[in-house]
Amino acid sequence: MQDSLDLFAGDPPYVVGQVTAIFYQNPTNFYKVILAQVVDTNSSFTEKEIVITGSFGQIQEDETYRFFGQLTDHPKFGMQFNAERYRQEKPTSAEGVIAYLSSDKFPGIGKKTAETIVKLLGDDAIDQINADETVLAKVPGLNDKKKEVIVNMIRSSNGMEKIIIGLNDFGFGSRLAYTIYQTYQAETLEIIQENPYQLIEDIDNIGFKKADVIAENLGFAADSPGRIQAAILFSVNELCLGEGNTYTLAEPLLNETVKVLEESRAFIIEPDLVAKELLNLIEENKLIEDNHKIYIKSLYAAEWGIATSVKRLMKNSEKIQYPAHNIQKEIRKMEKRLGIQYGNSQTEAIEEAVVSPLFILTGGPGTGKTTVLNGIVTMFAELNGLSLEIDDYQDKIFPILLAAPTGRAAKRMNESTGLPSSTIHRLLGLNGQEKPTAELSDRELEGGLLIVDEMSMVDTWLANQLLRAVPQNMQVIFVGDKDQLPSVGPGQVLHDMIKAKQIPSRELTEIYRQDDGSSIISLAHAIKKGKLPTDFTENKKDRSFFQCNTYQIEPVIRRVVEKAKEKGFTAQDIQVLAPMYRGPAGIDALNKMMQEIFNPNPSGKRKEVKFNEKSYRIGDKVLQLVNYPEMNVFNGDMGEIVGIKLAKETDDKVDEIVIQFDANEVVYKRNEWMKITLAYCCSIHKSQGSEFKMVILPMVQNYHRMLRRDLLYTAITRSSELLILCGEPYAFEECVAKSSATRLTTLTERLLEGEKQQIELVVKPVSNKEKTAIEAKEIQIADVTVEKESPNKKIEAIDANEQKNYRLTIDMIQSNAVDPMIGMEGIVPSL
Repeated sequence: MQDSLDLFAGDPPYVVGQVTAIFYQNPTNFYKVILAQVVDTNSSFTEKEIVITGSFGQIQEDETYRFFGQLTDHPKFGMQFNAERYRQEKPTSAEGVIAYLSSDKFPGIGKKTAETIVKLLGDDAIDQINADETVLAKVPGLNDKKKEVIVNMIRSSNGMEKIIIGLNDFGFGSRLAYTIYQTYQAETLEIIQENPYQLIEDIDNIGFKKADVIAENLGFAADSPGRIQAAILFSVNELCLGEGNTYTLAEPLLNETVKVLEESRAFIIEPDLVAKELLNLIEENKLIEDNHKIYIKSLYAAEWGIATSVKRLMKNSEKIQYPAHNIQKEIRKMEKRLGIQYGNSQTEAIEEAVVSPLFILTGGPGTGKTTVLNGIVTMFAELNGLSLEIDDYQDKIFPILLAAPTGRAAKRMNESTGLPSSTIHRLLGLNGQEKPTAELSDRELEGGLLIVDEMSMVDTWLANQLLRAVPQNMQVIFVGDKDQLPSVGPGQVLHDMIKAKQIPSRELTEIYRQDDGSSIISLAHAIKKGKLPTDFTENKKDRSFFQCNTYQIEPVIRRVVEKAKEKGFTAQDIQVLAPMYRGPAGIDALNKMMQEIFNPNPSGKRKEVKFNEKSYRIGDKVLQLVNYPEMNVFNGDMGEIVGIKLAKETDDKVDEIVIQFDANEVVYKRNEWMKITLAYCCSIHKSQGSEFKMVILPMVQNYHRMLRRDLLYTAITRSSELLILCGEPYAFEECVAKSSATRLTTLTERLLEGEKQQIELVVKPVSNKEKTAIEAKEIQIADVTVEKESPNKKIEAIDANEQKNYRLTIDMIQSNAVDPMIGMEGIVPSL
């Protein structure tokens, strides 16, 4: 590796300093506060000593390091240097090496011995010893004990520290370097040097461009197979995970791959090279090709897994019988006992659900899904002679399981049924951080009935895990609104299950919850049908509309919130929803404004902490961004900051925030603050599964790429009492007119096909016999058109009447039997 590959920075501020003291070090994240004597700096700092903070490896006192970062003025501790990366200043001259080896760090090694070592080994003696300790055999009079002292000290100073410094040289800041080191440990540098593209798969926030910069500096050719394969895998992930698809097609994949490769380096990539490596990836079982569709392996397996589980469970259809009961009569009795009257569609839904191994209940707001859900629970218990009293199950599993994708949705289930509920992840014993390629759990659920709410939010991977865990004798009911936003992850499981018609389902359409002249529910149903009511911009009892442009959004919402606060509404009652984070009408700006209203700090005297350009204070409303099952907190949960402890007030000298989530109090140390954010305003996706008394929804043309019907519908249905709309009318009109793009999935086809064996997720070595069989496999990609925007080659499709159905294989490419540019004659570089 080169001494310095300063890949992502120009000439940043630095401080060269000799460490004189380590004030504090956190063993969980390498964070340290050190004091250094300044040797050299290009910053404005003029004092002899400076406090340096950052994440470092095994920093040694009395050693000299070069720290890169920024000079900051801490409000309490004064001028400090916040280091983003660093490297050890190794002695390079003969005098420096002699002084180093004869220092107190090497007991028993005097100046004379050090001079002998340098004389025999040269100025790079330290590097030679670190690489091969046997070179010390050349030094006369050096016994084994002294050799051991020298080798151990040099290697202890060059172990983890060398890795962290090496990562810094590759351009990674200390925080990201720590994450990489935690993943690869002692093999970190070797893995990166062998295949820097591995970082894309293993480390969050590292994309193809960053890995490719490293690869280029390490000598990876622009047309090397490894680089092209990495770009293909990256592009497949972008086209699938980025757009919610479970597969992509050859044409967009090849187009995207060529674009990724050529945008990263100024080098023309021939499409046939990409086609060849795509075939190789399929041969190596790293991608799956089925019926001309290209799949990420885990998604292909998950779709088949869902279909296999559904077919397995549906075999119980004839086994669920209650001959001693007339279910319709039992429902009539239940109505009298509960003092309610079900509509015809609700009665039919309850009756069908209790006798089906799998059942789907869907419907929009106000159609009585919760009422039906409670009826199903009660009827199931009566038909099976079960008690719904939790206390009756002290030593037994409660027979009815309730689950939802988010903590807030699970809480709503508990509130509406009075029964225990949990997130799906907690039910399955997952932490939400598992990689899709991880081995699937064989855990089996216990109970007789599983009800899953907000099923539209469940992606393909999670649905597969859930259904795998359902035992043969358990009934399952999926509940959700098929018109809401699909899952953040790939797939559209609820939509595809309904479309396949292999699972009994019932859609509730009659509106029951529209008392007191409520207009929100009718508005939602009109939007679902692709219409805006003529009175959309008129003020109603429960909704208002304020016409304004992008730059007026913030003051308009400020005025609305201030008025609402005067009337007694709290931060927990009001939720602002916005589609995007950036800009004057984005989530970040609106959160800052809302915080000033509900939790201000005008004098600056209140205790607060800052992180990622946000201030946190006691009383702030915050949102959990990732699953944190160890503390029973999950993605989408909202809480309130109830305590802040500064570093000087804690035992380990690290800032802490204490957050109350319902009855659960959780402590977050500073290195965990990326798990939370302010929640006065949040994205519409994050609001799914929740309801709020007042929803404020801005919609302007600046959100253009997010203007979709399902987004607007989902946002409006989060309001239980009041809805404030603001923005540009034509932005709302565009939302309604633009139906959601159907995701590319094949779950419906899988459900309609026969059972298929579970797909292995482990890549096995390919034998010669298997390779011969694989090479016979053909992939039809003849009609692919690779579009090039840059001054490269422009590939044009041949006239449809002249097309031939070519099949491109590895053998045909390698033997030149078929030109991989078939159908693309006459192609020349654009001028």
